[in-house]
Amino acid sequence: MISTLVKFPRLNAPTLHQLPNGLTIVVEQMPIDAVNLSLWIKVGSAVESDTINGMAHFLEHMIFKGTERLASGEFERRIEERGAVTNAATSQDYTHYYITTAPKDFADLAPLQIDVVFNPSIEDDAFERERFVVLEEIRRSEDNPQRRTFRRSMEMAFERLPYRRPVLGPESVISQLQPQQMRNFHAAFYQPQSITAVAVGNLPTEELIAIVAEGINQATNNKNSELGIEPVLHPEPVFKEIVRQEFVDESLQQARLVMVWRVPGLRYIEQTYALDVLAGILGHGRTSRLVQDLREERRLVSSIAVSNMSNQLQGTFYISAKCAVENLPAVEEAIAQHIRMLQTELVKESEIARVRRRVANRFIFANETPSDRAGLYGYYQSMLGDLEPAFNYPANIQAQEATDLMQAAQEYLSSDAYGVVVLKPA
Repeated sequence: MISTLVKFPRLNAPTLHQLPNGLTIVVEQMPIDAVNLSLWIKVGSAVESDTINGMAHFLEHMIFKGTERLASGEFERRIEERGAVTNAATSQDYTHYYITTAPKDFADLAPLQIDVVFNPSIEDDAFERERFVVLEEIRRSEDNPQRRTFRRSMEMAFERLPYRRPVLGPESVISQLQPQQMRNFHAAFYQPQSITAVAVGNLPTEELIAIVAEGINQATNNKNSELGIEPVLHPEPVFKEIVRQEFVDESLQQARLVMVWRVPGLRYIEQTYALDVLAGILGHGRTSRLVQDLREERRLVSSIAVSNMSNQLQGTFYISAKCAVENLPAVEEAIAQHIRMLQTELVKESEIARVRRRVANRFIFANETPSDRAGLYGYYQSMLGDLEPAFNYPANIQAQEATDLMQAAQEYLSSDAYGVVVLKPA
């Protein structure tokens, strides 16, 4: 008999089920002929020490290299011969593996996905072969001007938090890692208590839970469940002045300007909603303030973008622009002036309404497929241990009034204290 813990009566109606080993299963039947299984591990590069920076991402590669039951290459072969798809991604705060299958194949293929995540062989020769693949990925990343700009911006945004480091890690560290270090990392952090398994698609709820639970039980039979110790981290204080770094990047045709502020992260999610709205007002869409002013009217930039990036512990309010070198001072001052306006003038209701509509529509679009919903549920359950913020996000955005936005701008977005990174072409 399967016990259901919680149900949510709304557009989304997932069922939560907790296994005795601490793993959380989230399932939902959806009348689309596919089933997505997503495994979210609450482990990313933020738990790494500097000496193993890049281990979580390297491990993501090794997960697919076979288990005791599956020879190297067999997992992909069995997935592909059924027309299913699988992939993975690593971030600072989590690692995410997924498979999408036809409903009739789910009972056969889901246990394979579970097995490779819980029981990777991590054999020495496969480790050495994959090291070259990861090193090449790092080199390609270094050759990408956008990624170089972002990396330097994160180093500016955070002095000590691990969010300042690249998820891929540096070549110098990856080239020295040993297979046993990865086995230890996997054993410490890929524990049931840190994993959320989400299955969404066209099978009955009870059947989805039974298939996933059986796969988990088989994969974790007789395994130690002692969870690794995560580092104790604390948010960094906001900038007290303008901190500036400039670089010359020979590959650039135009200069890059990035301005960053330290803002609340997901642990303080109630404080992130107003910042999300402010990011929309400043930089989402052609009628947003910075796009309209700096690109469309004054033509000071060729592009400009704004993001409120909510890492789990601490977020970054991030404004980036591409422009001619001679326009850099004017662009920075114009952005600072727009920040001052947010602190001193109430945003018009029409501007707030535009962002509300955009968010509501995106939420609807993000619910259309099994993989969309599995991603939504997995992210929030893994990061926050709670699905309510996923469903309430549009309502929380709707609730933001002009006075809330002004208060958030005053508290978190100083016009004379921020980090700025400039990259100029040679």
